[in-house]
Amino acid sequence: MKIFTANPENSLTDESAMTIMRIAVGCMMAFGHGIGKLPPQDGFIAGVAGLGFPAPEFFAWLAALAEFGGGLLLAAGLLTRFNAMALSVTMLVAAFGRHLNDPYNVKELSLLYLLVFLLFMIKGSGRWSLDHFLSRKA
Repeated sequence: MKIFTANPENSLTDESAMTIMRIAVGCMMAFGHGIGKLPPQDGFIAGVAGLGFPAPEFFAWLAALAEFGGGLLLAAGLLTRFNAMALSVTMLVAAFGRHLNDPYNVKELSLLYLLVFLLFMIKGSGRWSLDHFLSRKA
């Protein structure tokens, strides 16, 4: 491997990196952030209401399902772009709603997740995913 050259698009290295990132980030979101919000508890629902959302219980469920279910589906590479979009919206709300007045180091995690989810919205799931497998079957 050469240090100062880029890998060709869709190389084994690129596919490996995207797959590892997709699985790791999806599992971290699902099990590190989403599973603890299911079912949404009163404090989480109150926090959603405090952000000004109408029907806070409904939006609390959406956020929890996006983080847990969307994280699992992202890890599997199924409906990747849709789940990455839902997770991006959730991270935008977390960074610029829930953590708006918090110091940068508190909102930093939401922003990092947002950037990774934007990457998957743009690039898709990669060759080693259920999306790719199902698209080849169709």
